[in-house]
Parts: sequence; structure tokens; C-alpha cells
Amino acid sequence: MAGAGIALVPLTARAAVQDPTPAAAQDPALPVEVTLRVNGQDKRLRIDARTTVLDALREHIGLTGSKKGCDHGQCGACTVLVGDRRVVSCLTLALAAEGQEITTIEGLATGDHLHPMQQAFIDNDAFQCGYCTPGQIMSAVACVKEGHAGSDEDIREYMSGNICRCAAYPNIVAAVKQAASDIMKG
Repeated sequence: MAGAGIALVPLTARAAVQDPTPAAAQDPALPVEVTLRVNGQDKRLRIDARTTVLDALREHIGLTGSKKGCDHGQCGACTVLVGDRRVVSCLTLALAAEGQEITTIEGLATGDHLHPMQQAFIDNDAFQCGYCTPGQIMSAVACVKEGHAGSDEDIREYMSGNICRCAAYPNIVAAVKQAASDIMKG
């Protein structure tokens, strides 16, 4: 009888040692510290963890160029650049943007010299009421940098996330086309 006298002991997993003093979870109602890099400057804020980039910009930093339109990410009025990517700031948490460059409409101009897209919007009368214009301009800058300004169809497609209730779309397309070459040079 081979194996006689050998006791078989079942293998059992040992329970992980529990820390008798678990780390206290932070109360979600308490403010958190965040540093946002906005238009080349660090802004240190103490905000609710659920604060969006849009609310941080408008209510905590005082940059009101980005507009709160639908507050559901559907109209594009709040578009800003995070890194080189356009985002709807009403749906982007400020904590998620920490450590990345945020560029707003206020950060495009250099002193009194307008960004080529800002100037093109003026030259082409690419706005009427102006409410959507900051988001349109930020999206247009990204559209060009992404390489989607080669045709009217491409511009319309890649700007479709930005709604203009005044229907200045033909002038917006013209502005994007005008500014594209200057942006690509610079």
C-alpha cells in the first residue's frame, strides 16, 4: 500500500490580515485641494470633488468666457482645450484635468493681439448673439490642429458638436478656413 500513513491535509487559503485601524474614508462633502493649470498659470483651488472644469473656471477662477449652455455636454458652449484636446467642460471634472494645460477663450490672445481664429470670426461675422462663440472658437482651433479643416464638409462634421442657435454656420466655416493656414504655420 503505497502512500499509507500519509495524512492528506486540504489546502486552505489564509485570510488576509485585517488592519485593526482601517484608514478613514474622506468625507465626500469636504472640499479637496486641486491645482489647475489654466492659460499658463497654476490656480490652486479648494473645491467640492464633484466640481466641473466649467464651474471651476467660472465660479472659482473668474474666467467667464466659457458659457454654461445646456449643462449636459450637448451644445458645446463650454468647450475648452485640455491638453490639445477639446472637451465639454460642463461634463469634465476639475480633478480629472489636474496636471494638464487648460486653455480657455481668454488664453488664446497674446496681449492685445488676437489669435488668428478670433480674428477670423470677426472678419467673417461668424457670430450673431455671441453666446456660443467662445466654444465655437475653441472647437475651431482644435478642428484645425486635428487636421480636419481641409474641406467645408470636414469642418462642418468636426464642428458639429457646437450648436449655434442663430445659424451662423456658413460664416463659421469661412472663419475656420481663413484661420487654418495661419494656425498651421504658428
